[in-house]
Amino acid sequence: MPEEPRRQARGQRRMVQLLDAAAVVFAEAGYAKATTNAIAKQAGVSPGTLYQFFANKEALAEALAERYRSELAAAHAKAFDPGAAHLPLPELVDRMIRPMVEVNLANPGFKALFGSGDLPEKLTAPPRALQRAVIGRVAEVLAARHPDLPPERLETTAAVATQIFAALLGTVVSTPEAQRERWIAELNQALIGYLSPLDQRV
Repeated sequence: MPEEPRRQARGQRRMVQLLDAAAVVFAEAGYAKATTNAIAKQAGVSPGTLYQFFANKEALAEALAERYRSELAAAHAKAFDPGAAHLPLPELVDRMIRPMVEVNLANPGFKALFGSGDLPEKLTAPPRALQRAVIGRVAEVLAARHPDLPPERLETTAAVATQIFAALLGTVVSTPEAQRERWIAELNQALIGYLSPLDQRV
């Protein structure tokens, strides 16, 4: 590999390392109390190395916000596809759950960080807007599956399904990997049990 692409690849890896470290420090200490020195220490690099890539902690937070927004958007696109609405209900539920579990596993502390009110509003607004949009995305899938349902019923059902998911998500994410599938199965069953009466209407 030529030297320039190698340098770029190393730089990209270093940026990911610094952002991962920033996510940990921001989540533990809060944005206001976090320092670039603490982030550099968490990343195992010198403060000078950090400043080669990010001018200050706000620049780190901006990059984290964009990464989280991008990953959430990608998870939503996979999870909430109205084109999959007519799959068997267990398959549909699993298809909606998996990407949302995966994005939370891949970004530990991000939800707490961006929901804390500690970061400037301009950074938290896009990820929070995506989080709030989940009910609407679930309602879109349900509308495609049950086009005869009135909008109010769709919204209520989507809201309750989203709350069931949110109530168990913390347990799923914090459970050791060896036991995680058991809890994902329980989450699936809870949602299937709630949603299946819609399929059974005469």
